[in-house]
Amino acid sequence: QVQLVESGGGGAQAGGSLRLSCAASGSIFSINAMGWYRQAPGNQRELVATIISGGDTNYADSVKGRFTIWRDSAKNTVYLQMNSLKPEDTAVYYCNLKYRASNRYQYAVWGQGTQVTVSS
Repeated sequence: QVQLVESGGGGAQAGGSLRLSCAASGSIFSINAMGWYRQAPGNQRELVATIISGGDTNYADSVKGRFTIWRDSAKNTVYLQMNSLKPEDTAVYYCNLKYRASNRYQYAVWGQGTQVTVSS
């Protein structure tokens, strides 16, 4: 069973910074992609940033230039550095893992979410 443990959420002032981390553990043969999504009240869950196995990254336009995603492959951990935070970044942030198990099937797992609140 694969689990994701998220940490690093909390509160920040506008213009401030936070760093999120997400560690994956369990029976993972290989990782296809890891990423962060967020969901604000009344809104659908949306992509924030993803990183694929080759290292390529993808960002939502709203966070480009402010957020950075990277991965520590040895620890199966993905990080999201969030700078120049804005009140509209307030949301629950979810980690997502797409991996291949030893049976060669591909699966996706979500973390339980971590709250990020940015005050003006």
